[in-house]
Amino acid sequence: MSDQPPHVLVGKDGAPAPDRPWIFRTYAGHSSPRASNQLYRANLEQGQTGLSIAFDLPTQCGYSSDDPVARPEVGKVGVPINSLDDFHVLFEGIPLDRMNTSMTINGTAMWLLALYVALARERGVPETALKGTTQNDIVKEYLARGTYIFPPEHSLRLVAETYEYCVDHVPEWNPSNICSYHLQEAGATPLQEVAFALANAIGILDLLRERGRIDDERFARCVGRISFFVNAGIRFVEEMCKMRAFGALWDDICRDRYGITNPKYRLFRYGVQVNSLGLTESQPENNAWRILLEALGVTLSRNARCRALQLPTWNEAMSLPRPWDQQWSLRLQQILAFETDLLEYPDLFDGSPVVASKVAAICDGARGEIDRILAMGGVRGAIDAGYMKSQLVRSMADRMASINRGDQVVVGVNRWTDGLPSPLVGGDDGGVFRVDPAAVEEAMTALAATRARRDAGRVRDALARLEAAARSGDNLMEPSIECALARVTTGEWANALRGVFGEYRALTGIDGQTLDLAPDRLATLRARIDGFAAAHGHRPRLVVGKPGLDGHSNGAEVIAVAARHAGFDVVYSGIRLTPDEIVASAVEEDADLIGVSILSGSHLELTDQLMATLRRHGAEIPVVLGGIVPRDDVAELQARGVAQVFTPADYQLIDVVDRMMDVIEARR
Repeated sequence: MSDQPPHVLVGKDGAPAPDRPWIFRTYAGHSSPRASNQLYRANLEQGQTGLSIAFDLPTQCGYSSDDPVARPEVGKVGVPINSLDDFHVLFEGIPLDRMNTSMTINGTAMWLLALYVALARERGVPETALKGTTQNDIVKEYLARGTYIFPPEHSLRLVAETYEYCVDHVPEWNPSNICSYHLQEAGATPLQEVAFALANAIGILDLLRERGRIDDERFARCVGRISFFVNAGIRFVEEMCKMRAFGALWDDICRDRYGITNPKYRLFRYGVQVNSLGLTESQPENNAWRILLEALGVTLSRNARCRALQLPTWNEAMSLPRPWDQQWSLRLQQILAFETDLLEYPDLFDGSPVVASKVAAICDGARGEIDRILAMGGVRGAIDAGYMKSQLVRSMADRMASINRGDQVVVGVNRWTDGLPSPLVGGDDGGVFRVDPAAVEEAMTALAATRARRDAGRVRDALARLEAAARSGDNLMEPSIECALARVTTGEWANALRGVFGEYRALTGIDGQTLDLAPDRLATLRARIDGFAAAHGHRPRLVVGKPGLDGHSNGAEVIAVAARHAGFDVVYSGIRLTPDEIVASAVEEDADLIGVSILSGSHLELTDQLMATLRRHGAEIPVVLGGIVPRDDVAELQARGVAQVFTPADYQLIDVVDRMMDVIEARR
């Protein structure tokens, strides 16, 4: 995230000077610190101008790589980081004082920032020279992404203490990134995305003010360090208007609610990853054009232009991207910035009555939604009440129903579905990335070596100091930095705080939700379900489970809502369940079917765990699985006992529920 927001420069002749390009990023990290370092350095040589680091799920959720719950997920969706030794490898050859580094991390954001500061100290780089962002938006984790650890009160304390530390020690760092990206991925409308994100920012700033640990001048600087990470969907005109509304509302909030007089501190500073939700497994080559159009929504309007942009790749509905796929998306940015004349003109939309009207409508609707949330006690009250989560689940259900009806056209999915085979998936690897198991073992070996080398006494003292600060209410940043320097591991840091704060399970948001499915087919399916109930004395019982650490729950929630709407009895307890917990629930409920959702690429490992647990319980309950599954893995999953596999190509919810009934009736 750049510290310099978009602004209009004036040339020598008085005419507007060309705008400078935004920061080019790719969201990257996998397998091991060494493999990720090689990828980062290659991307920087290709013209990338900032780092955006993806961490694996154990790192995000506060587990060391060798924890049994972590093992299936190590290196799958990002780089595993266990200790400061890993950071030394990850940033080898990368100058911290010249790099703008964004870290997508939330529940453990303080820990990863502490590691970054500790790395700077050991390299002799002044903390004041560090530039970048920790995403550190815990509220959206409760709503959309699921990598929370602690209850909201304690999680928000960690966010506040990061601000209080950074304002003096790391003044050019963005301590948190208010992240509306995942809200849109969870189904948020543009209005909801704006309102929920701004309500979230208000919650953080209100907390900083309530704590009273920084004076007015420091508070104003904290307001100026708030950055945003937004989503841009395919309706790029509407998305552009959304960004203009975001900027106008944020300026109002900073001025009117917090009394910020310095215009620099009121600027809406944002980075972007464009929409991944709309990328399709069917005809994946179409995704390249979707990504281009989505990028226009956050680059066309000069006065609302992003200052950092990372793009997904054409194949992210199938797997993690390969290096070539990331290069292709990077080239798109470079062509847009350097080959076109996009950066040469003032804002193209100033004075447009159509744009002004749309921006005003979004602003008015968002103000009303923000007022509703504040009346509940702010974001903390809205989370506890389940309001924001239930609204997102409803919006996602509406979106899926619209696609199922054909009202929302998705080319290659519900219209023009016949097409020539894509040459992009014709290679030996099928166009998908696979983690090298040897690289994962490298991460394990490095962890064992760190434990063997470190000073055990210093580790004990550092963890004791961390725990004492957690109990006393002292700022946890400096104790966390000492933990980093002592080579405390990610799991040890998080477990020390779990012992003080406890853990948390968020509401699922599915209660009371319905779906608008095709009436004729729904009536046929309900009659089939009624016949099953008459024959067996109960409605078909489905246990929906999210095994492992993947917190992206959209698919699981929509299937739970669809099955319940069709007449199933559905048990869904939320995310991050162990196979033992899923099977125990299925046995207790005398379930007819277990449905698991896995989007992290660990479907083979977690399937093995689930099937072994079923055998241990002597339970003959069929299993269906949905998620991001490469085509070559479908047969392998079926060989391991999965009755049906659903991928993003299976968008018709009534077909999915029908096929689940096939599995149940075949068993009976």
